[in-house]
Amino acid sequence: MPSHKSQPPIEILQFPEQHLIDFLDNRIAEFNWKNWEVSERKPIAVQIKDDNGAIIAGSAGRTFGNWLLINTLWVADDLRGNNIGKQLLEAIENAAKERGCIKCLLDTLNFQAMPFYQKYGYKTQWTQENYPKTGCRYYMVKDL
Repeated sequence: MPSHKSQPPIEILQFPEQHLIDFLDNRIAEFNWKNWEVSERKPIAVQIKDDNGAIIAGSAGRTFGNWLLINTLWVADDLRGNNIGKQLLEAIENAAKERGCIKCLLDTLNFQAMPFYQKYGYKTQWTQENYPKTGCRYYMVKDL
């Protein structure tokens, strides 16, 4: 019969330190890279700065395999309605296409920009309802 070594107790950490979160993220990333069909993820971003060098709009994400994943797209409140969001979206998509990406994935919340992304060809693939309580999170994709 195999011997069963007693397992150490599970600790519940209500306020885990960042080094634990980073450690766990790094361990799963190591596992994924050993087993995944792509070998790298590259960050990508676009930005607009004002005359003083302050960032007034931008978008950031990462590319991997065939995909661009957009994490953020932000435009300063006083600049909204001037097609800057469209320009940022086109710029980051084009930069990702230059890297060989053919698809894009992003998510947006019900009070954010779903109609904006729909206007530029994004389709809702999946909706997470009751997120985080009564809202929705929309996962959207587009062929680039």
